[in-house]
Amino acid sequence: MLPRSLRRYSLLVFVALALAAVLTFAACKDDKKEAGETPSAGEIDISGVPELQDGKLLIGSDIAYAPIEYYEEGTQNETGMDVDLARAMAELLGVDVEFQQVADFAGIVGDLKSKRYDIVMSAISVTPEREAEIDMLPYFGPVGTGILTPTGNPNGFQSLEDLCGRKVAAQVGTYQVDQVTALNEDACKDNPIVLQTFPENPASVQELLLGRVEAQLADDPVVAYNALNSDGDLEVAADGFEAAPYGIGVRKDSPELEAVLEEALAKIRANGTYDQILEDWGQQEYALQ
Repeated sequence: MLPRSLRRYSLLVFVALALAAVLTFAACKDDKKEAGETPSAGEIDISGVPELQDGKLLIGSDIAYAPIEYYEEGTQNETGMDVDLARAMAELLGVDVEFQQVADFAGIVGDLKSKRYDIVMSAISVTPEREAEIDMLPYFGPVGTGILTPTGNPNGFQSLEDLCGRKVAAQVGTYQVDQVTALNEDACKDNPIVLQTFPENPASVQELLLGRVEAQLADDPVVAYNALNSDGDLEVAADGFEAAPYGIGVRKDSPELEAVLEEALAKIRANGTYDQILEDWGQQEYALQ
């Protein structure tokens, strides 16, 4: 048996060598990840998907549409329902997720077609016009348009037609702008809605809070969120108008990518992850039908 002092020295050497080995292994793993290798082996085979061979799913999104996707206050950390759903799907694919803020929501479809992103996921309502340009994988809803007003609904808005002749705010490029345009060509033709559009949804809500418009239009979950977080200043006067599902946008020349995304969505719906994420964000009522 070795003397006690020698045994203690031998133990310290062993621990130091073991720790060095662990650190070396960790460094090697980090180097591989930085080199663009797939970070983990997912449950779904992506070997035939060109867009995912760099180990990353690049998503174009307008990250200012709480609670669907938005930045945590004072940070550039994206959060929201879409973010959690995308990460859950990406985990099955064995890739990382990177959200990229789009320059203009109105141009999000064109940006996808020009290959700035792999997909777009940004509370995008499925419409025939969008489906003519890109493929859309429904994942949430249907979701309608809601009317946000000052608390008490002073003008008594109960329908979109009630907005004829009124000042209304909405985000540029949204389905709500299309709805107002259609109303002004039909029901509101003789007394058109005065629409003010803004690059981001929060700016249009602020216009309502300042009293510069009489109503603000957005998707149902978004108007509900803005009313809830208005310190009692705003309420949802009516909602559910012309509901449509949200879709993940994929280029028409990327059928392999769409197929694995569809498989990943089906798996998170089957294993309960999808329902849990919607519950976490209070959006259970809009689960995909």
